[in-house]
Amino acid sequence: MRCDEVTALLPGLVDGESVGFEAERHIETCLRCQAELARYRRLLRTLSLLRTRYAEPTPGLLGETLAAITDAAEHGARRTLLSGRRLAYAGAIGGSALAAGATAAVLIARSRKRALSLAG
Repeated sequence: MRCDEVTALLPGLVDGESVGFEAERHIETCLRCQAELARYRRLLRTLSLLRTRYAEPTPGLLGETLAAITDAAEHGARRTLLSGRRLAYAGAIGGSALAAGATAAVLIARSRKRALSLAG
């Protein structure tokens, strides 16, 4: 067997599954696969230790977390408000320009009508 084939079987071996005679024989002779097996076993031990440990939060952690969340929400609200204001300003400027253009078009049309009626 090759190392890449055996490496795929190592997690099962750590969990107690049978991997076959060829794989076991390869592991006995291959230092690379032995090291990988040792890493899996160490990882499993570390994970089992984490089950029994309980990390006590530091005093004030809840308050600090809530304050950070509030600050982030306020920052986001300010940012949204500013972008909303910018959009409103752009809309107002665009609307004003459109109204000015329409007014100019009406005035030009009226002045042409008067000029035609006076000439004719």
